[in-house]
Amino acid sequence: MEETQTIAVQTKEWANPTPAGLVALAVACFTFFALLNGFVEPSALPLIGCWLIGGALVQFTVALVDLKGGTLVGGNTFLFFSAFFMLTGGLEMFMKYQGLQAGAPLDARIDGWAWMALTATLLLWTPAFLRPFSLLSLIVIALDIALPFIVLLDLQLIPGSLAVIPAYALLFAGCVGIYLSAAIIVNTALGKEIYPIIKAK
Repeated sequence: MEETQTIAVQTKEWANPTPAGLVALAVACFTFFALLNGFVEPSALPLIGCWLIGGALVQFTVALVDLKGGTLVGGNTFLFFSAFFMLTGGLEMFMKYQGLQAGAPLDARIDGWAWMALTATLLLWTPAFLRPFSLLSLIVIALDIALPFIVLLDLQLIPGSLAVIPAYALLFAGCVGIYLSAAIIVNTALGKEIYPIIKAK
């Protein structure tokens, strides 16, 4: 009688994809910073759209891996960021540019209503990012500052001169995102803290 030998197949867990998602977020924040400050012309809209759609692919992947790994907060946040901030935002850039070229600008006030729902969602989810307080908490707080202004700008309820406030809040979020992504990658790869991160409880 032959004995059946069981061969254990070792499956390796997927690595943490958060750094890639943070880089995608930083790209979006930097491009919106330039757009809101008027550092680029409307002709840049299709190019910004390309960058945002690229970011959508990254963040959607991050969301799936996070959700598969049981990361409720990060997975769901990256999921709706990928769909609405990135993919929808990217596609809208092309549509808005076409409207400008045709001399028939789209009524972008509808964006204010959509951003209102996303802003309310992020604000209500914010406590989940505050304990423990971390660099990620700072990113979310910066977005909490920026998004209400974007809503009001899109609804045309405040003057365009106030766009500088969300612009710099987004720039801050993008810079922190880049640093946090580097800290996760480098510290993990080298097995020690090269880039300090907040470790408050």
